[in-house]
Amino acid sequence: MAEKKRRVSVGKFFRSVAAEMKKVAWPNRKEVSTYTTVVLVTVAAVALLISIFDSILSLILFRIK
Repeated sequence: MAEKKRRVSVGKFFRSVAAEMKKVAWPNRKEVSTYTTVVLVTVAAVALLISIFDSILSLILFRIK
């Protein structure tokens, strides 16, 4: 049989959330900047690759037609 879940009061829930948020290792400004740059460069590279593949497939399909 499944165990019954206990209900937790709203106040206790938010206190536990605040306690857990204090345990989080937050990145500093330099790390955030580095991670953001990596994400933006990666997104741009993937967009470029998709654009190139799309152009190549379009050329191939138009020549078949």
